[in-house]
Amino acid sequence: MNYLGVGISPGNVPVYHGTNLKVIDRRVRVAELVLRCLICGLSVLAAVLIGTDAQVKEIFTIRKKARFTDMRALVFLVVTNGVAAAYSFIQVVRCVVGMVRGSVLVNKPLACVIFTGDQAMAYLNVAAVGAAAQSAVFAKLGQTELQWMKICNMYGKFCNQVGEGTAIAVLVSVCTVVLSCISAFSLFRLCGKNKGKGSSGW
Repeated sequence: MNYLGVGISPGNVPVYHGTNLKVIDRRVRVAELVLRCLICGLSVLAAVLIGTDAQVKEIFTIRKKARFTDMRALVFLVVTNGVAAAYSFIQVVRCVVGMVRGSVLVNKPLACVIFTGDQAMAYLNVAAVGAAAQSAVFAKLGQTELQWMKICNMYGKFCNQVGEGTAIAVLVSVCTVVLSCISAFSLFRLCGKNKGKGSSGW
């Protein structure tokens, strides 16, 4: 037993010092900031690519314009990316202010709110990408049993741009999933600290 407060450990038990924890905190904060910036920028790019996509096709003297609003899955994807961009921008501001002040995650309620928001963004983005991917498969391959024609044979440019936007949205959804894991790590680590402080008096 050590009465000087200096940790003594057998050779097979790792000891984590305060400086190591500070390095981990710094790296987690930098990774969080980078991911949130990526999500913000890529979400805007995906929403702009899909939202501005249009192609006019003339079929038997009838002009038909293909837009993203013709498919509800694409509307859902654009709205979701817009929400993700706005949410990420707010979180980027919070991260920058926290890093400038030199403060880590301050309290448990704020950590819970961030964790819940990140989880919601992850679920929304994955759901939107899944719906858009299914619609893209129908547009590309058609469905002969239901007499659904291959839309992309007529609107090639429209489908290509939607495909690019959907691919970027897939990257956004991957980033949101990774970010939700980081926010979960921060929350559970904060809860662990609080438990440690509560049990130190016994």
